[in-house]
Amino acid sequence: MAGQRITVVISQAQSKNPQLRALEEDIATQLMLDGKVEVSLVPHLYDLTTDHPGMLFLKSVPGDLIVLSWLYPRASRWILDRNGISGQEGKSELKSEEEEEVDEEELQPSANAIGARDVPNRKIYTIDLRARDQAADFLGEIQRIANSAAVQTVELLDWIGGTPRPDQMQQYLNPQKNENGNGQPVNGNGNGHSPADSNGHRPIDLEGGPVKRRWYPVIDYSRCTNCMECIDFCLFGVYGVDGAERILVEQQDNCKKGCPACSRVCPENAIIFPGHKTPAIAGSEEGGIGNLKIDLSKLFGAPSAMELAAQERDTELVADGRDAVGMTVGIPKRQDSQPQKRDQLDDLIDGLDDLDF
Repeated sequence: MAGQRITVVISQAQSKNPQLRALEEDIATQLMLDGKVEVSLVPHLYDLTTDHPGMLFLKSVPGDLIVLSWLYPRASRWILDRNGISGQEGKSELKSEEEEEVDEEELQPSANAIGARDVPNRKIYTIDLRARDQAADFLGEIQRIANSAAVQTVELLDWIGGTPRPDQMQQYLNPQKNENGNGQPVNGNGNGHSPADSNGHRPIDLEGGPVKRRWYPVIDYSRCTNCMECIDFCLFGVYGVDGAERILVEQQDNCKKGCPACSRVCPENAIIFPGHKTPAIAGSEEGGIGNLKIDLSKLFGAPSAMELAAQERDTELVADGRDAVGMTVGIPKRQDSQPQKRDQLDDLIDGLDDLDF
């Protein structure tokens, strides 16, 4: 008896660049012809609203999920999470050159991180479409993941033992068919959306009309320590807390387009702006400058990250007709404890000592 097929969702680029569109269409076409996975296309993941057909479809998928997008995998993963689409992190072997250079120790969750909540027992794989130029590379990785999922299903059958009833077997192999009295799935993420139409086929195109480009922060809870520095710094009402006193992005549309100031303030680099041009802010796994302690801004007279964040915030405050506040509001107290009598040479020597030659 065959298990359910893994679902592949291709999140399209914001632009209509013919090369990008060609890659998306090539991957989708080959997957459809192969017929071994379910495949759908949605608009750019970052731009989808919670009620967009593409997002509703993503919420409806009960099992393992592969999402290909023009974003860093970490950004995609936490965009999904903020929309209630969560799962265990699936490890992809298809990485960009930049990701391959990242030390595995840097990928470990922060010891003090609050982590995601209510993570279901399934895997979500997020793959950056910028990692390769050829569809064959992505098709090969999707096949590898699908084969791995099939092996896990076989191992599960071996574990069951005995002779399960047909309805029990269906519950393991096809959890999306385990419905409640209203005909809606009771497994998966509990969002109440049916994962397929009556004939079992996934829709290939879930564009749902044009979408507007958006700009808002995404929190990586595998790094976030709930320090609340972002909510203290942001003066536009973007952040809030939930019933468990956990930080969240409450009013994302209050965020000022192009302003990543709160990301610069975060001590754990847990705030992602997927559309930013700086990799560390856009969700790259490298997470900034790593263990290099040299503050080049001091050596060359450029503003520090904190000063730049304050400048960016002031720009948006003035644009809103409000007074600039500079470094007087919301600056983390940890900045006050920094040594005051160190000079540039001390910083440089300490940075060199930390390097592993």
